[in-house]
Formats: sequence, structure tokens, C-alpha cells
Amino acid sequence: MNELIESPSDWITIGLLVVVLILLVRSFVIGSKLKRLRKSYTQFMSGAGVEELESVIVELKQRLSTQEEGQNKLKQSVHTLNDTLKKKKGNIGIHRYNAFAERGNDLSFSIAVIDDTEDGMVLSGIHGRENTFVYAKPVQEGQSKYPLTPEEKEAISLALQRESK
Repeated sequence: MNELIESPSDWITIGLLVVVLILLVRSFVIGSKLKRLRKSYTQFMSGAGVEELESVIVELKQRLSTQEEGQNKLKQSVHTLNDTLKKKKGNIGIHRYNAFAERGNDLSFSIAVIDDTEDGMVLSGIHGRENTFVYAKPVQEGQSKYPLTPEEKEAISLALQRESK
């Protein structure tokens, strides 16, 4: 055996042969991986060409842009509706009382109709034996430029309690 390998060039040839065999095996492994990758690509594209892939990506980008615009419009609409709901005059508090302690029943009343920012009005009806007088007072931030009676303040308080429920 030593007689076959006599010179250093023989050793170099054997080394190069081993390297070539290793590279050959490696190229077969890479080729099989490439074949599987090509098969996956073909299934993914469903027969579409590379030119069509670019148009698909552009179309998807346009759709995404359109959806983002729609989402921004919806956010603005929700914000506007939220502001509108805060300004609704839907919080109502009713307080009935006897305006004249010595006679009568709880026929007098105060009704507060306010929004979430405590703006609105208070209606008070004072019932007497012969007449009923109704008064209206504007309310801003829970206060009025006209003096509020304890009953009117109670009606405002009741309206605010209903708001938080």
C-alpha cells in the first residue's frame, strides 16, 4: 500500500478526491432542498408567475391603505359620537316635596335635566291650594346664576347619581 502512495502529490490527489466527494454529497443535499423549496413555491403561487406576485403585493398594500383610512374615519366617528353623548340632556332627577309644611301633600316638585358636564336646567313647580307656579333655571357646571333651593340641589344630585349608574 505504501508503494502506491510514494510522493506528496499522491497525497494531495487523495485529499482533493475526498474534498470533491464531500462537495458532491453536499450538492446533492442542497439540490434536494431546492427541489422541495421549488415545490412549496409552486403550491404557494398556484401557477402564478413572478410578475403576478408583484401585482398581488401592490394590491394588498392598497387594500391595507384603504382599511387604515376606513379605520381612521371610524375612530373619528366614535370620538364624535362620544362627545355628542356627553352633551345629551338625559340625566334626570326628580324630587317631590311639600312646599308648605303646615298643609298639603308632596305635590310640589323639582326636576333636573342635565348632561354629563352638569349643564341643563331645573324646573320647579310650587303647588299651592289655588295655584301652581312653575319656575325654570338654567344650570351650568352644576350651578345656576339664580339661587337654587335645597330641593333643586337635591334634584341635581339625584340626576348625577343616575348618571353614574
